[in-house]
Amino acid sequence: MPEESPLNAETLAGLRDLDPAGGDEVVREIATIYLEDTPARLREMEEAAAAGNADRFIRAAHGLKGSSACLGVTAMRLAAEHAESAARASGLPAGLVHLPALRAAWISCEPALRRLLT
Repeated sequence: MPEESPLNAETLAGLRDLDPAGGDEVVREIATIYLEDTPARLREMEEAAAAGNADRFIRAAHGLKGSSACLGVTAMRLAAEHAESAARASGLPAGLVHLPALRAAWISCEPALRRLLT
């Protein structure tokens, strides 16, 4: 049984529709930016957590949620959304509970994202 992709096929199809040539150039460009940006956003969340800075943590989680949604990286979007919502509602410690899921989602999604570049 083939492994299910961690990337939302409908979202990727919508991005492909934006490419005037009908190819994958738009998808590759966005995936490249996402692959470069996401580790920095994860570090930002971890640094904010270490500094006890809830606002910074929430901003980083919000940005990661949005960029993940744009590319259809569903597990990352959901984990970032949970971290952001929990930190907003109940404070930084509640948001931190979701960092392991966010890291795990990144580990599982990164290979599929890299395949988009080939």
